[in-house]
Amino acid sequence: MKSVCFYFKIHQPFRLKRYRFFDIGNDHYYYDDFANDEIINRLAEQSYIPMAETLLEMIKNSNGEFKCAISISGTAIEQLQLYVPEFIDLLKKLADTKCVEFLSGTYSHSLASLEDPEEFLREVKMHDDIIKREFGQKPKVFANTELIYDDDTSLLIRSMGFSVCLTEGAKHILGWKSPNYVYSSAVAPELKLLLTNNKLSNDITRNFNNPDWEEYPLTADKYVDWIASLPEEQQIVNLYLPMDAFGSFIPASTGIFDFLKALPKFGKERGVEFTTPSAAAKRLKPVDALSIPFPISDINEAADVAAWKGNDLQREALGKLYAVGERVNLCTDRRLKLDWEYLQSSDHFYYMATGKNAAGSFSPYDSPFSAFTNYMNVLADFIVRVEEQYPEEIGNEELNSLLLTIRNQASEIDSLNKEVKQLKQNILTSDDSTNAPVKVQEAPLPDSHMLPADAKEEKKTRKSAAKKSSSAKAPKEKAPKEKEVPKKPGRKSTK
Repeated sequence: MKSVCFYFKIHQPFRLKRYRFFDIGNDHYYYDDFANDEIINRLAEQSYIPMAETLLEMIKNSNGEFKCAISISGTAIEQLQLYVPEFIDLLKKLADTKCVEFLSGTYSHSLASLEDPEEFLREVKMHDDIIKREFGQKPKVFANTELIYDDDTSLLIRSMGFSVCLTEGAKHILGWKSPNYVYSSAVAPELKLLLTNNKLSNDITRNFNNPDWEEYPLTADKYVDWIASLPEEQQIVNLYLPMDAFGSFIPASTGIFDFLKALPKFGKERGVEFTTPSAAAKRLKPVDALSIPFPISDINEAADVAAWKGNDLQREALGKLYAVGERVNLCTDRRLKLDWEYLQSSDHFYYMATGKNAAGSFSPYDSPFSAFTNYMNVLADFIVRVEEQYPEEIGNEELNSLLLTIRNQASEIDSLNKEVKQLKQNILTSDDSTNAPVKVQEAPLPDSHMLPADAKEEKKTRKSAAKKSSSAKAPKEKAPKEKEVPKKPGRKSTK
C-alpha cells in the first residue's frame, strides 16, 4: 500500500515599517502593525480557516483514516493569537483528533542553522515549547526553515534527539534515485530523512489553476491514480505545501477544497493511505544514506540557499545581526529579546534577493536595495540598544566572565536570604512551642539561663504551683564556683 503524507506550512513574519535613518536612537518600535493585521486576517479568511475546516471534515468523513502534518512557526502563532485567535482554536481541534502531527522547526523561521549553531538549538527549543504549550504535542519530526539541510545541520538535529527530518528531494542530490523512499544521514546514521516529491507538490500548488497545463484540469481521482501507479517498491510520497496556497493563490472558486475533500475516498479505493511522518518513519527502513555537504532548501529550482545569502547585501545584514547574538542572549531585557526573534525571520533577507532569486511580488519593498536599507536602519537602532547594556569595547569572554560572577553572587544572595528566612521561621516555631500550655509534672524544668525572659516568668509560676506546702519561695543556694554552672533552686535548712 502506498503512503502519502501531506505537510501544510504556516509562516508569517512580523513585517517592518518604513524606518528612516533619523529614527535611529529615537524610535525603538520597528513593526508595521497595520500590514501585519491586514495580511494575517486576509489569509485567515481566505485560506487558513477554510483549510482547517476542510481538514477537520476530511478526518471526520474518513473516520480518522486521513492524516497529515502541520509545520507552523512561532511568529505565525504569535500573530494568529493576536489577530485571529479563532484559527488557533481550530488548530487545537485538529491536534485533538490525533490525526494531525505538528512538526518541530525554528521559532522565527530563521537562518540560524546557517549562521549560529547555538542560536539554532535555542530557537528550536523555543519553538517546540510553544507547540507543546498550545497544542499539547511534543514534536518528533524536524523540518527546518524552508527545509534547509546539510550534513552539519543533521548533526545538530540528531543532537537534539530527533530521529526523523523532512528535507528537499533535490535532483542534484538524488541523481537517478527517487524521493519516494526513506533515507538516512551519512554523518548521523540514526537520523532518517523524508524527502519531498516536488513534481506532485507543484501539480497542486502551481498547476491546479493553470489552464495551459497539459493535464488541466486536475481531479482527485486522476491525482490519486498517479500516486497509485508509482512503482510498488516506492514507499512514501511526501507533499510539502504552503497552507496559504489553498484559497488565496488557488481561489476557492476553482474547487480546490472539494478536490482535497475527495482525496480520502479515492485513496481508499486505490489502496493509497494518508499517514503522518512519524508513523511512516517508524514503519519504513532507510534504503540508503545521503551525504549532503552543502546546504539545500526548497526555495528555488537550484534548491540552494542563494535566496537568502546570494549577494553582498544579504551577507552583510546576516553578519551584523548574528554578531550580537551572544550578547542578546545574555541580557534579560524582554523587549530586546522579542525584537531579536522577529529580526531573525528569513523573509527580511529574502526581500533583499536579486536576479532570479528576487522575491518579486512577495516583497513589500520597491527594490532589494530598499529592503536592505530599511532593515539596516532598524538593525542599527537594535545594535545601539544592545550596546547600551553591553558595550562593544568589552569582549565577549570578559563579558561572560563578569556576568558569571554577577550570577554567582546573585545565587549566593538568594541562598543566604533563604537561610535567613528559614532561621526566622525556626525562631517563630520555637517561640510558639515554648509559649504553649505545659503540664507541671510532664517534664523537668529547664535551667533558667536557657530560657527567654517570658519563659523564666512562666517557670516561676509553674514552680510556685508545684510547691503547695509553702506559702513563699525559699532562698536560692549558690552553685560551686569551680564548676561554673548556673544557679539552681533549692532550700536551706531552717533553724
